[in-house]
Amino acid sequence: MAQQHMGVSIIVPAYNEEESLPTLHGEIARALDGLDMPWQVVYVDDGSCDRTFEVLESIASRDDRVVVVRFRRNFGQTAAIAAGIDHATGNIIVPIDADLQNDPADIPRLLAKIREGYDVVSGWRRDRRDPFWKRRLPSMLANSIISALVGLRLHDYGCTLKAYRRDVLDHVQLYGEMHRLIPAYTASVGARITELPVNHRERRFGRSKYGIVRTFKVLLDLLAIKFLTGYLTKPIYVFGGWGLALAAAATALTTVVAVQKVAYGVWVHRNPLAWIAGFCFVSALQLMLMGLLAELVARTYHESQGKPTYVVRQVVNHHERVADVRHIRVRQHLS
Repeated sequence: MAQQHMGVSIIVPAYNEEESLPTLHGEIARALDGLDMPWQVVYVDDGSCDRTFEVLESIASRDDRVVVVRFRRNFGQTAAIAAGIDHATGNIIVPIDADLQNDPADIPRLLAKIREGYDVVSGWRRDRRDPFWKRRLPSMLANSIISALVGLRLHDYGCTLKAYRRDVLDHVQLYGEMHRLIPAYTASVGARITELPVNHRERRFGRSKYGIVRTFKVLLDLLAIKFLTGYLTKPIYVFGGWGLALAAAATALTTVVAVQKVAYGVWVHRNPLAWIAGFCFVSALQLMLMGLLAELVARTYHESQGKPTYVVRQVVNHHERVADVRHIRVRQHLS
């Protein structure tokens, strides 16, 4: 029997945040106690080397709505959020940073938007309290590039504070820094997404664990997301498309080489265009073969695991339709 998910689950990845966690939990409790739905907080200790786990154990001993997951080592924020989702019981998932820069008082506002019918509500740190050159400028550039590539205009992909309906996360597997790109992934399967300005506060304890290197990691993950969401079931379109382009370029260059030989007596082996044409032909052949191999891998991936190539939002008259399909299959089997 499928697990029944109810209420809202707050996911808090924490790495060396012993000072901020007691304050954060108090703020979360005050923000959610007035809700007309059950709630829980899933804290994930991402291999902290301070007293983070001891603090979380103490919080859990006083509040049975708290679940604590402890990693053996530091796996990163994306893995921590994935673990939090796996251990959550709510049908609405809300990740939030542990450093107190996100404001838990904004959570009810996100949930109100979910009730309006949205699948994803993305927080927007419009008045961000971070250094401009080190944090805000790289973030602005990354947000612009992501929006242009995925066709989803959001001001702040990097804001951890978001709200998701659980069913839009069922098909999402998180790797690298991909927790920031979940809205882009869900948009590719038809999720209804909106953005909501949220409060952003200065860091009170410790120092940031993020740097400009993370921006480049996110951009590399974006390329993976773009491929997985757009071409996972048809990789030949990517490799074959570039292969055909190179084959066309090679054909054009070969024509130029032939004209130069006939009209001007230019020796083929001394013509650099001939070498470029040969390179293009070989590269085109390799890309075509890679596309065919990728097609085999993609089909094996979907068929061996029974993974569908589509995502269903809703089914009407489910039992009747299932009965009709079964009846047709029985008739086909008997015939």
